[in-house]
Amino acid sequence: MTTDNGLATGAPEPPVTFINVFEIAAGELDAFVAKWEERARLMRDKPGFIDSRMHRARSAGSRFQLVNVSHWASQEAWEAATADPEFSSLTRAAREETRQPVTPNPAVYDVVVQLTAP
Repeated sequence: MTTDNGLATGAPEPPVTFINVFEIAAGELDAFVAKWEERARLMRDKPGFIDSRMHRARSAGSRFQLVNVSHWASQEAWEAATADPEFSSLTRAAREETRQPVTPNPAVYDVVVQLTAP
């Protein structure tokens, strides 16, 4: 028997992917990344955390200069981790400490297509 999402009943939930793309001024990048590392270390110790990577655009003209991709054991684990008051405080401070606005665009995603090298 399967559920609406095609998983077998009783099968473990597949990991979820959290992606956050940031619109940020080039002059703010290094300081923002340093603060992001602090928040990432806090998340690393949360139950359900699998991994996280911050990607930086090679082109200064890219709309999204930073892209964070993290994997979590479940949506619930991600929600519990991001509800942490210390994490919320650090996130708010990171946005407020920049001279120019930082626009995050966060969401949790499921893999719908996966290709691997032959």
